[in-house]
Amino acid sequence: MSRPHVRLLGQGIRYLTKLRGGGSAFPGLVMERLHPGFVAEELAKLPHGVVVISGTNGKTTTTKMAVQLLRAQGYKVFTNRTGSNFVRGVAAALLGEMSLTGRLDADIAVLELDEAHAVHFVKQVKPRYALLLNVMRDQLDRFGEIDTTRRMLAQVAAATTGTVVLNREDPRIASLAEHVPEGTGVRWFGLAPALRPMFPSDDDMRSAGGPDAEEDHEQELAPRPPAAVELTSFEANRVRLTVDGEPLDATVELYGVYNIYNAAAALALALAVAGPDADRTALLDELSRVTPAFGRGETIEVGGRPLQLLLVKNPAGFRLSLASARPGDYATMITINDEYADGRDVSWLWDVDFHSLREGGVDVVSGTRAWDMALRLDYDEVAVREVVPGLGDALRRFVAGAGDRPMRVFCTYTSMLELRRELSRVAEVAEI
Repeated sequence: MSRPHVRLLGQGIRYLTKLRGGGSAFPGLVMERLHPGFVAEELAKLPHGVVVISGTNGKTTTTKMAVQLLRAQGYKVFTNRTGSNFVRGVAAALLGEMSLTGRLDADIAVLELDEAHAVHFVKQVKPRYALLLNVMRDQLDRFGEIDTTRRMLAQVAAATTGTVVLNREDPRIASLAEHVPEGTGVRWFGLAPALRPMFPSDDDMRSAGGPDAEEDHEQELAPRPPAAVELTSFEANRVRLTVDGEPLDATVELYGVYNIYNAAAALALALAVAGPDADRTALLDELSRVTPAFGRGETIEVGGRPLQLLLVKNPAGFRLSLASARPGDYATMITINDEYADGRDVSWLWDVDFHSLREGGVDVVSGTRAWDMALRLDYDEVAVREVVPGLGDALRRFVAGAGDRPMRVFCTYTSMLELRRELSRVAEVAEI
């Protein structure tokens, strides 16, 4: 079968799977089998190359911000907007965006990639830009220790030909500068000293009195490289950033303090791509227009009341989500699944401090590991009104019992997808 015919077959399969409401990566799997070089061949045609965004946390939201910022600078951007961050997900997204004649109307690609699949991807496609966010203890049953994840990201840095943008405050990410090849630039995003305790790295999560405390203190005192974009301060949605030494104000309408730091990362990337011709005013204006990526603080109106979906994957992310709002102001539900995409090992829940939930308690706990979650909350003396493993039934009980309170659901990845399907039956849910 000729390559154009293979592509048309892939596009037909994607159309059919979309009609059936799922299988977003399956057409990409077909292309991997029938035309392994498809992704590399198509992305090589883009005049401004490829951007890879990877790291443990924040990839989807940061990618969404970076795409909007670059579009505000006049770039035609292709992206894997569903968050399917394997190589086959990129292939499926390409099939969805290409015309029947095989034309992709884009001049740059911004791709969110899972750390392990980013390694596979950069062997086929050398990115011109890379944004590497953080390394946290996330799904260790899939990737092993965090230094394994760091080595994966080091391969991404080593393959990048233009500019690598690194998180100055994460020591494992900062150390990747030594892997950047000669001729490739390095830019940094970072935090003002007063904000660093609010955004702990994995090492910061260790006990301050532990055996490595003296070494950590020495690292804290070590000089840091100047950041192209530094998050200086924020209050609610008002943010002050220092951009190449110039203080600038912006608005970030996203849930969670961690997304404010993600905004600094996305801005640093956009400035690296756009270069000296970047329109900073347009970039800051566009930041205020970014809405949450699906499941990452996404708000869905249910019966005239807001319900917010908050993806949680590891202790640091869960802790920051809990700290982003007063628990007593919300009806709260927690759904924990242990499918492959979530991570089979849920012992990380014991590294999360749930004491802040004592004030209002948790209305419903659900998911395949509902009873594990309920036990964890009991140890922190957090009251749980109901444990309902089935997500559909649990969601109905939660909404019915929330009264006039706004609702929020902390959910793992597969439970988030199932909740969105359930919510689409009674509310308007954005298509992904």
